Amino acid sequence: MLHGYTPPTRFLPYLSWTEIDALPDRENTVIVLPAGAIEQHGPHLPCAVDSIVAAGVVGHAMAKLPADVPAYALPPITYGKSDEHLHFPGTVTLTGEVLLHTAIEIGESVYRAGFRKLVIVNAHGGQPQPLEMAARELRLRHGDFVIIARSAWSVPHDGSFFSEDERKLSMHAGHGETAILMALAPDTVHMERAEANMPAPFPCPTLSSTRPAAAWCARDFGPNGVIGDPRGATPAQGEQLLDQLSTQWANAIGEVHRMNWPVREVATWGRGHYTGHIESRR
Repeated sequence: MLHGYTPPTRFLPYLSWTEIDALPDRENTVIVLPAGAIEQHGPHLPCAVDSIVAAGVVGHAMAKLPADVPAYALPPITYGKSDEHLHFPGTVTLTGEVLLHTAIEIGESVYRAGFRKLVIVNAHGGQPQPLEMAARELRLRHGDFVIIARSAWSVPHDGSFFSEDERKLSMHAGHGETAILMALAPDTVHMERAEANMPAPFPCPTLSSTRPAAAWCARDFGPNGVIGDPRGATPAQGEQLLDQLSTQWANAIGEVHRMNWPVREVATWGRGHYTGHIESRR
């Protein structure tokens, strides 16, 4: 079914429009949008890794929410900005502009429905910029709209089982992603094909001593699409990561529900000059 990892009672599209219209305190009800991608993840992982992680972390977080925290998940943005992987078959990419406008249009729909708190949980490292730009644009359009766009991995979690090189250099299809896929979609993981590909530190240490500061594409690091070492990943580690990430996201969603954020002027321009007006709440 469409809800995937999310409990059906926490999945917004399963409500009728009249049920949504009757929801109490929509202004403080949190809408959560997972954002992923379809792109190569080496020989051992499916191309759907980022979409699975985004939907899985959000779904497990929604299942952990207390009953008194009003929050609903949307279906994930499944396709993302993945052009750094387009040299590998299976990658399906949008342009950054299309993703930017997709996120804005979804946000506008959330706002029109009367909601004022939107959290975007992004699991693809190649697209935080368009999502953050969309969040800023929506905030400028609607001064009473709170939008938070963060990485699924940005909340506290224990990665002590990662090697030092993995923590510094791994970027794609490495230990962490492999472990969490073992928890979320074990049938899609083929460890007999797992290969390490740990890149050398970026040769301009003033700008970046570990991950590259220069623009890059995945094939810059080798032919197998892996940037890291997945070989030490285990299902138990994946369960640990999933539990920690989903617990922290459940905590964060509760905090967003309870938070107060000031209503601000809406950015408008007339004859080339900025003017502002206060956006009133519905």
